[in-house]
Amino acid sequence: MSQPSQTFDEMTRYIRVRSEPDARFVEFDFAIGHPDLFVELVLPPAAFAQFCRHNRVVHMDEDMCRAVDADMLKWRFGEKGRR
Repeated sequence: MSQPSQTFDEMTRYIRVRSEPDARFVEFDFAIGHPDLFVELVLPPAAFAQFCRHNRVVHMDEDMCRAVDADMLKWRFGEKGRR
């Protein structure tokens, strides 16, 4: 088994905000190392800001979001991009 090129602490942390900007709570996806393997989390805005600082997160761009969505479709419907 090969050694990972990064330790867990060195892996990039990704977020994708799902809630509206003025929502009472921030709903977001959080991933470590691989943006397509994430958990859904909800935090108040102040806690979300602290969470982002603590984890030094990278906000997913449009291309990453499209790739994750396409992968989700593949797993949900069995073929890439087909419903």
